[in-house]
Amino acid sequence: MQVSIYSRQAIETLIKGDFPKNSAVISFLDPPDNYHNKNSAPVDYKNKAERIFYVAVHDIDLSVLPKFNLSYETYFPEADHLAEFIFKAKNDGLDIICQCEYGESRSSGCAAAILEYFYKTGISVFADYRYYPNQVIYHKVFDALSNYQTKMNAPKN
Repeated sequence: MQVSIYSRQAIETLIKGDFPKNSAVISFLDPPDNYHNKNSAPVDYKNKAERIFYVAVHDIDLSVLPKFNLSYETYFPEADHLAEFIFKAKNDGLDIICQCEYGESRSSGCAAAILEYFYKTGISVFADYRYYPNQVIYHKVFDALSNYQTKMNAPKN
């Protein structure tokens, strides 16, 4: 499974051309909030990606969560569903594209978590000067992947 990172601009250019076959997309977008007046519309992957997981989540770090009335537990509640999406994509032989507005923080944090969980190579994203992985996204995705695997391996009653 290949895992790649894209910005909105780069993925929109790719959509107009030769979009990768057998791809599942994780698309991060900005939710509306009291600090920013913008609400980014989702990228349109219609007839391009095999599967798409959209998630609207703030690009913030742990120290800022309380300003948004969030805690680690309440931030990014979709992480468990995302873990299921990732496992299914991997099991079906799909590559994963992680995309966010600038392709630097949320998407790279997610990609690093996937790479670390499955291949122990997540550090490659942190070491790449082009990226600034969102650490909360990284930990939420990594924890969700670990919990999903544990749940799948649990004995059935």
